[in-house]
Parts: sequence; structure tokens; C-alpha cells
Amino acid sequence: MKILQVISSLNPAGGGVAACLQSLTPELVALGHTSEVATLDRPDEPFLAAFPGPVHALGPARLGYQYSPKIVPWLRQEAKGFDVVVVHGLWQYHGFAVHRALGRAGDPPYFIFSHGMLDPWFKREYPLKHIKKLFYWWPAERRVLRDALAVLFTCEEERVLARQSFAGYRCREQVVAFGAVGVDGDAARQREAFYAQVPAVRGKPFWLFLGRIHVKKGVDLLIDAYGGLAAEAARTGRSLPALVIAGPCADAEYLRQLQERAVARCPAGSVSWPGMIRGDTKWGALRAAEVFVLPSHQENFGIAVAEALSCGTPVLISDKVNIWREIKADAAGLVENDDLAGTAKLLSGWSAMDEPARERMRAAAAKSFAQRYAIQATALNLAKILADGLAANSRSAP
Repeated sequence: MKILQVISSLNPAGGGVAACLQSLTPELVALGHTSEVATLDRPDEPFLAAFPGPVHALGPARLGYQYSPKIVPWLRQEAKGFDVVVVHGLWQYHGFAVHRALGRAGDPPYFIFSHGMLDPWFKREYPLKHIKKLFYWWPAERRVLRDALAVLFTCEEERVLARQSFAGYRCREQVVAFGAVGVDGDAARQREAFYAQVPAVRGKPFWLFLGRIHVKKGVDLLIDAYGGLAAEAARTGRSLPALVIAGPCADAEYLRQLQERAVARCPAGSVSWPGMIRGDTKWGALRAAEVFVLPSHQENFGIAVAEALSCGTPVLISDKVNIWREIKADAAGLVENDDLAGTAKLLSGWSAMDEPARERMRAAAAKSFAQRYAIQATALNLAKILADGLAANSRSAP
């Protein structure tokens, strides 16, 4: 198949959607498919050069809606050269542009990969933003979903939750097994790259948060729970591993508040903030960490969760990470509520485990990744869904 993937931005600082395409594209090519990307980024963005495939940059986009006048004419001229279009993400202009350019019948047909953007958590947490989305929903986004050949969800939990967000929701739903690129490369070199950037934890155990720093990620809960456990450990004469909070933050004021919170509630020097880490530095962090922690209030899949598993690093996650049932079933980590009590139970539960139990969980983490989340299986599954959808659509055409 010749596949066109459409996304608002390939900027890796934007989170998991861009990372999805970064890892998925070469695997589709390895299966014999052609995969190109249309994005609303500016053509001169430096991160585009690192993308592993052809990119058509149709920006600059304007406003929060990421409107660009270039994308619809480009799609009308170029999209017919592809067998299928896959739209990644919702609530920005690129999806509506595909609908405008290809028409209700979809020529070529298109799929929507929702990436958790229909989760009702956003409705509860941001009611004013939800009202704003209603202005997009009725004239635009509802039709984009309705007329897609299928709307793709990364797990059953996401599919069920999506039905709770908007009235008039109607689409053909399908779950596609999702995954990530597993760890590769020289372990010693990668660990050294990490320690060179975060020398404060060299030779010490540490717990790791790795991801976009956003209010939905529960970093405030992690800081408070860690501070409480550290105070308890100090009273009993025990030491606690350090805490590394790594990732970009688009809101400088929110980041400042979190860092001040850590200074006020955690032992001096116990929390490190290296910012966004990539490549060998990221893999070194995931290999060296005692455990990966994500007490998120909403997480569709969590690519970093899968990446941690590939390193044999157990994961401590909330039950709002949509793959929590699989993690629990595989005994690859611990799962609790997305509140302070739940986050504290995650940390104290891990602290209380003896080394044989931890070693069993490390082995279970690596096994869970191999069986469920390797990106090669994702590419195979996605390609089959696209091919089956195209075949069914061809049979039903007049």
C-alpha cells in the first residue's frame, strides 16, 4: 500500500503522537509499504530532518487550531496518488482538511487514529475548553469521525471511554494493537550518556518520571508522595532513591511551581530536572532507573511506559493509563488510583518489595513488552486493518 499519514506537527516536544509516527513509519516501510507524512509544520523546522521518511511540510499553521491554507489544495492534488490516508489526532485543522479535500465518500478512504483525544477526562477537567470544542464538534469533528473508514483506538479501554465525551458520536470503531520501539544499543554507553547529563544520580538508585510535563501527568502527586515517603524514611533512618523528573514543559510558570514544590517538600538535592532527554540519554535513563513512575490522570497508551518495559524496568502507573489492566495482568508493575493516596501506595509498595520480587517484576516487564508492545507487531496489525478496510470498502462501492 501507499500510505499518507497526516499530522498537525512532528515536533517531538509535543508528545506521543509525533513519537508514534517516528517509530511506526520505518516499520511500515520494512513490511513493503510506502509511507509519507503531511504535516502543518514550517518546512524549515530542524526536527523534520530527523524524521525517517518523506515529509511534506505545509505550514506555517496559525492559531491554536493550527490552520494552514496550503493543506486542502495540496491534498486535492496529491492524495489520489495514495491508497489510504491515516489522520493522527483530533481537534486541529489537519483532520477537517482531509475531510474537506477527500469528500464524504473519502477518495482515497481515510482512517482516524484518535490517540486518546476523545477521553472524557478532558471534559471533566477542562469544562470551558470542552464548551469551546463543541463549536468544532458539531460542524466539523463529528463529521470527520463519522465519515472515516474507521476510527482507531489503541486499546479497548480507550474505545469505551470515547463514547462518553460528546453527543452525536457515531463512527466505525476498531482497536489496533499499539506499541513502541524497544531498547537497542550499547547499555554502558547509554547509561554514561545519561549520567553525564544528570551527574547527581551517578552510582545511586533513582526513580524516573519521563514524559511531557503537563497537569494531566500527575507530577504534583509524585512530588508530594515522594516527599512524604522521604520524610517517613528519614524518621526511621532509611534512605530513599533519588527522583528524576525528565521531560519538556510548555508552561514555564507551571514548571516553576512544580520545582518550588519539590524544594519545599522533598529533601535537598533529591529531585533532578534534566529537561527533555532523547536518544542514548533517554535509553540510559530507562535502563538505569530502578523503576518508572507515571501517576497520570489521563493517558491513552503511554509510549514511555512501553519503552520502560522493553528495558526490563517495572512501571508504577495509575489506573488512568489505559493499558493498566494489561500491566497488572502481566505483573509488570504496580497500579493504583490517580490521587495522592494511590501515588503514595505505588512508591511505598515498590519500596517494600524484596529483591527477588523486584527481579521477578523486571523479567515480567521485559516479557510484557515482547508479547504485547513491540512496534513490529503494531505495524503488522495496522497494515492488516488498513488493507482489510480498503478491501471491504471496495466490495461495498457501487
